Amino acid sequence: MNLAFANPAYFWYETAHRMLTPARATTRGMKVIFGNPSNPISRTVYGRTIAAACELFENATQRYGKPTFGFSTTLVDGQQCCVSERVVWERPFGRLIAFDRDLGQPRPKPNAPIGQVIPFDQARHRAKPQPKLMMIAPLSGHFATLLRGTVEAFLPTHQVFITDWTDARMVPLSQGRFDLDDYIDYLIAMFRALGPDLHILAVCQSSVPVIAAIASMEAENDPLTPRSVTLIAGPIDARRSPTAVNRFAEKRSIEWFRKHCIAKVPSDYPGSLRDVYPGFMQLSSFMAMNIDRHLTAHCKMLKHLVNGDGEAAEKHRDFYDEYLAVMDMTAEFYLQTVEQVFLRHDLPKGAMIHRGKRVDLGAIRRCAIMVVEGEKDDITGVGQTRAALELTPNLPRDKKVYHLQKGAGHYGVFNGSRFRAEIAPRITHFILEQQMHAGSERDIDPGGMSERRLDTPVAAATASHGEGRDPAAGFLDPS
Repeated sequence: MNLAFANPAYFWYETAHRMLTPARATTRGMKVIFGNPSNPISRTVYGRTIAAACELFENATQRYGKPTFGFSTTLVDGQQCCVSERVVWERPFGRLIAFDRDLGQPRPKPNAPIGQVIPFDQARHRAKPQPKLMMIAPLSGHFATLLRGTVEAFLPTHQVFITDWTDARMVPLSQGRFDLDDYIDYLIAMFRALGPDLHILAVCQSSVPVIAAIASMEAENDPLTPRSVTLIAGPIDARRSPTAVNRFAEKRSIEWFRKHCIAKVPSDYPGSLRDVYPGFMQLSSFMAMNIDRHLTAHCKMLKHLVNGDGEAAEKHRDFYDEYLAVMDMTAEFYLQTVEQVFLRHDLPKGAMIHRGKRVDLGAIRRCAIMVVEGEKDDITGVGQTRAALELTPNLPRDKKVYHLQKGAGHYGVFNGSRFRAEIAPRITHFILEQQMHAGSERDIDPGGMSERRLDTPVAAATASHGEGRDPAAGFLDPS
């Protein structure tokens, strides 16, 4: 892959950021002056408006670092326990984080180092160990903390692990490449590292490599194959119910993506000269899908600041601190994903190759599959993830579960109030069924979710789709 003529977008992006440094410094000073309670003007509408405008300008032009999960406690069986993070597996392009829960130890200090507590699962004093749940965060521009709400929902009932992919601009060229094949290799290595009786939850982009990894392990009759996998809003077959994202990709060749979307990392970063798909490009694409919603949200933020509504303004800050923090992907991973998943549709056609071997979903015979889709998902259309259930003919019917969440968009199927109230309990029930009754022949019907839904057409759901949505939809439009 010749990327010698990659576009200079990254260079101009960094240049623009540096050119705005004096303006940011000026507005920061003005914000301090007009927001200082000792300044009488700060108590006027004029002063609050100036301070609010300065804050919005600074927020729109500053860099956003990698967010933290920030969990300190959770409830296990009604008892509050401390939560700490620990890295249990690591390679140059990704690592696996464990969330340790401790019922018997005092609360750790806020600045306690990761890895301070040693035992794998620290929710002690329990009659039975809780299921191991590994979440595969999507490698699509945002950090794993985008799933903070997902992790929080399962902490009381599971031993939770999550993948933490590395920002490609922070990985030196000496560490080599990272493509879709490497991604699958990483997953298989993580699955094996966590041992037997593992349950997987894959969100969005990660669904394709996750099911490919499981199929590869099943083909080898690997005893450490995960017991179950839950696929949420993943493009298993992007030909079904095509969305604006799918149609955009179909109208362009892989050469177009190589020419317009790939840039070299500037010299300021450890990954200098690495070819990447910059996170700021992905963020721009997401925001362009709903630019009116974002502008409206910022206008409301200005109004909240002027009116002194600190609580509403803080919610806005919290969301955009997460949403505007983006990471780069390696060029080879991005291009391979676009070509195989969105242009050629290799997986559903049975043409996907991993390390010289065809990925055969028919090899999946033991790992139970649950699929969750959103009725109003306009990034991954209804039916795209459900295809996984139809592409696994040798998996017993009682190991397949499908749930279509009414009224939920893309973000709402893995975060927010609907997820906590309706989706997470179903996933928990599904996992417990597989944990307790592995190999049984009885039907799984958690919370009224019936296998008969596999025979239900998706046309009615797709008819209700609106304009394209991005991950901000859950914040900008709670419905």
